[in-house]
Amino acid sequence: MLGLLLDRRGAAPLRLLAIGAHPDDIEIGCGGTLIRLLEDDVVSEACMVILSGTAERAEEAQASAAALLAGATERRVIVRDFTDGFFPYQGKEVKRFFEELKADFSPDLIFTHQRHDLHQDHRLTCELTWNTFRNHMILEYEVPKYDGDMGRPNLFVPLDADVRGRKIAHLMTHFSSQQVKHWFKEDLFSGLLRLRGMECNSPTSFAEAFYCRKAVLV
Repeated sequence: MLGLLLDRRGAAPLRLLAIGAHPDDIEIGCGGTLIRLLEDDVVSEACMVILSGTAERAEEAQASAAALLAGATERRVIVRDFTDGFFPYQGKEVKRFFEELKADFSPDLIFTHQRHDLHQDHRLTCELTWNTFRNHMILEYEVPKYDGDMGRPNLFVPLDADVRGRKIAHLMTHFSSQQVKHWFKEDLFSGLLRLRGMECNSPTSFAEAFYCRKAVLV
């Protein structure tokens, strides 16, 4: 799929929207793919939306997004303050924000959480992405955690060793508040990339994986 996106044949660069329930979700799920897309000049305008964040975490999210999107001609970062863990109970307010976002930005490609993620905030983010952006290319990324909800992705983006290393270094540099958590470790991130690389026979041995529910080839 990334090969198809990169082979633009003179078409205009893509407008990209990445949505995450929490700071670091986007970087964990599709940080390497964003690096590839931006550095290969496939993307002109990029918008990152983080739906929740305390003051400390919002500051981390802003700094991370600014660094990650530095290659975009136009970039926007939106950090909201919906309550972590309570998205389903704030559904009306979150949905209203999604509608405002759609009115303000029309992306060609969207990254969001995957449908079967067991974290309630992640699931609602995915549901509202599809509910709001109904005629868009949407790729759902995965976030590893102890819920045991890792699935069978069907779209893969190979990452070379340099991009793999930069993705992991980015996570460890920009999200220091998370390093006290037992799962927020370099070997976990690298291990998942290696596993997905094996599954897609990546020539580089590493890959990020996505769930693509619907795609139209033109």
